[in-house]
Amino acid sequence: MAVVAYHLGLGWVPGGMLGVGVFFTLSGYLITDLLLAQYHRTGRLDLTDFWRRRARRLLPAVLVMLIVVMAWVTALDRSQLPALRGVAVSALGYVSNWWLIAQHSSYFARFGPPSPLGHLWSLAVEEQFYLVWPWLLWLGLRWTRGRPGGLSLLAKGTLLLAVASAVEMAVLYSPGYDPTRVYDGTDTRAFALLIGAALAFAWPSRRLTGHVADGARRILDAAGGVGLAVIGILILGTNQYSAFVYRGGMVLLSVATLLVVGAAASPASRVGQILGVRPLRWIGVRSYGIYLWHYPIIVLTTPASGHVSFGHAVLQLTASILAAALSWKYIEEPIRHGVLGRTWNRARASGWRLADFNLAHLNPAGRDLSPAGRRRWAAAASAVVVCGVAGAGLTGAVQPGAAAQLAAGSVPAPRSQAPTSSPRPSAPARKPAAGASTTSARTSCRSVVHIGDSTSDGLVSDDYLPNPRQRIGARYAQVGATRMITEISGGRSIVETVDNQANAYDVAKKLVAGGYRGCWVLALGTNDTADVVVGSAVGRAARIQKMMSVIGNQPVMWVNVRSLVASGPYAEPEMQLWDTALTQACPRYPSMRVYDWAGVAQDRWFISDGIHYTSAGYAARSAGIAHGLAVAFPARSSQTTRSGCEVH
Repeated sequence: MAVVAYHLGLGWVPGGMLGVGVFFTLSGYLITDLLLAQYHRTGRLDLTDFWRRRARRLLPAVLVMLIVVMAWVTALDRSQLPALRGVAVSALGYVSNWWLIAQHSSYFARFGPPSPLGHLWSLAVEEQFYLVWPWLLWLGLRWTRGRPGGLSLLAKGTLLLAVASAVEMAVLYSPGYDPTRVYDGTDTRAFALLIGAALAFAWPSRRLTGHVADGARRILDAAGGVGLAVIGILILGTNQYSAFVYRGGMVLLSVATLLVVGAAASPASRVGQILGVRPLRWIGVRSYGIYLWHYPIIVLTTPASGHVSFGHAVLQLTASILAAALSWKYIEEPIRHGVLGRTWNRARASGWRLADFNLAHLNPAGRDLSPAGRRRWAAAASAVVVCGVAGAGLTGAVQPGAAAQLAAGSVPAPRSQAPTSSPRPSAPARKPAAGASTTSARTSCRSVVHIGDSTSDGLVSDDYLPNPRQRIGARYAQVGATRMITEISGGRSIVETVDNQANAYDVAKKLVAGGYRGCWVLALGTNDTADVVVGSAVGRAARIQKMMSVIGNQPVMWVNVRSLVASGPYAEPEMQLWDTALTQACPRYPSMRVYDWAGVAQDRWFISDGIHYTSAGYAARSAGIAHGLAVAFPARSSQTTRSGCEVH
């Protein structure tokens, strides 16, 4: 439920995503304990039976959820289809965590509308563990057969693997960089599952008894209580960007979970009795379904503004629990108890004659006209329609509209905060961008280097700006800058690098070393803001100073930033801090100016991610930046040099 609270955006559980780690450790214990019990009973591991039971337990529910989500998106939000197809297919193969990592889809530092399937990475990690771990256990049991202390040796070996995984997470984690690789990776999350597995070797449930001394019972209860307290402190006191979480915090979480699981597994512990009360047991039985359904329900029913009232959140939670309950009753439980096998046998017995075959009491011959029969027929017909719509979306038979493709293609499929109106209002009274296409202002700059991130992509795109006269090169030429060098790269910041692309500092340094002398336009700050928020050791002022140090006394105009995102690393309040840093730095550099894009940008110019722009927005941005350059560094013949730092 901590994960659900986290995805609902409840601020008092900033570390709610750690609930997944709790589940990993619990799962590692339960699966290993189950396999060891089978080995103790029969002297062998029936891995085929194990995987069959896992598939019967997990696959049907996730398949139904995928069909419903694909149908929903196909019918109501086709702009998500291109990104969702890959996630859906990878989810069916339980490799969605690696798919999302390969697509550079961040679980945290994201500014667009989230993917309704973004939570399936954890199920992929778990299924990969289910596939590999039984083989390792089988090899370990064969190796230790007949050896004294065999299970103890296996426990120690498992802990060594856990240590290796935890060390890898700590080494790969870099403050200031998005942590998705270390958060989603099977290799870096395996320690949680392995710690649970190690407990199963040392504390198998088959050996536990309720007949223990009072002192032992108190120790069990104390251990469980300490574990619960530590879990609570971590969930309430950390967040996804805390360096401690990746450098020991998740290991501490797993150890705390180990204490709780160890206590709860013992019939003698009061912790197990408390956690086993009927309401918690009811939720626990349906926890898989709740996890499956809560995220798509939250994502697909959150308004575009991103603002969700308390009542709306309650309805989302209620719908998630209801969907999980229905999934348990009509999908998971029947399939677990063999309904598919019985259906198959009835079909074979009927000779595959539809008129004689009654599927789950549906009578195709039309004899069952009772209200219950009609309801079953309606349900079956609805299921066929939903499957058809989902299939059309998945196979590409249905495509998003041109406008939706344009918006969807500008950014990757994201998974966290949705945008909402920003607290900094746009300034409709200022419209230099709109009138800049006919400006008579001229700049003294004859050459200009434009270094930008993805918010500059549309300035040079014929998809966004099919009229070449609206693109940034033509705009610069209109004000007198006849030579332009563009260095635009999505994800670019001053310090950090993405996909081995040069950061802004290295780009500028290379140009200066190559002899460039002229004017500079730096349309940066969006990603730098996020990098600072997630823990970079290089602050805002230091980033600005770093760029100015390499450019020297050449004329440079920074373009400040704005977003419509309400929370997270790309939130508008964070953007305002960057803009303030620019304003404060400007007086120290006589050749520096700041174009106040934040003051003229209109809400209607933003696409749904709250960061990037529509075609109209990019047209205005292109004209405004060029006009700003002319005002910042005017030609002497047209007007006098501007005295202030900020230009409009």
